[in-house]
Amino acid sequence: MAAAALIVLLLAVAAPAFHSQTASAAGTAEKETHIKVYWQDVYSGPSPTAVVVAQAATTNTSKTSFGMVVVIDDPLTDGPDLNSSRIVGRAQGTYIGSGKDSLALLMNMNFVFTAGKYNGSNVAIMGRNSIMDDVREMSVIGGTGVFRWARGYAQARTHTFDLKTGDATVEYNVFIRH
Repeated sequence: MAAAALIVLLLAVAAPAFHSQTASAAGTAEKETHIKVYWQDVYSGPSPTAVVVAQAATTNTSKTSFGMVVVIDDPLTDGPDLNSSRIVGRAQGTYIGSGKDSLALLMNMNFVFTAGKYNGSNVAIMGRNSIMDDVREMSVIGGTGVFRWARGYAQARTHTFDLKTGDATVEYNVFIRH
């Protein structure tokens, strides 16, 4: 009987605290933000921002990059030209050749904003990137700072790709609810 009374007392104390937390969270207005940046993936030159750190020993890797792991710290710019556009952040993370029979990557990266009104905030993006498609969509799975509790999606469109160097510029339109 004493144990049952203790449980009822604990529930009576905890219920109002839980209710006030959910009520205050429900009272905040959710924002929607659209950010357009250019992801600059640089393999060439003296200071690459994308580095292959592992490669599978299979015969299929040359066609699809299956088993390749790349670590990135790519500039995010406000325009497509890396040399004349303003750097607004960095894309930090990895991408992995995950398509055995097709050219597809698993993207796992944070867009870390270092300038402008989102300075100090980041957005976590993860998903499949079938790079031969005109438009690829990946998930926004979280964020920090201004983008705390973020969710949404990112659309990627290849702007330029240099077959000789492997360097690429990709336009990212990120749609975030936070």
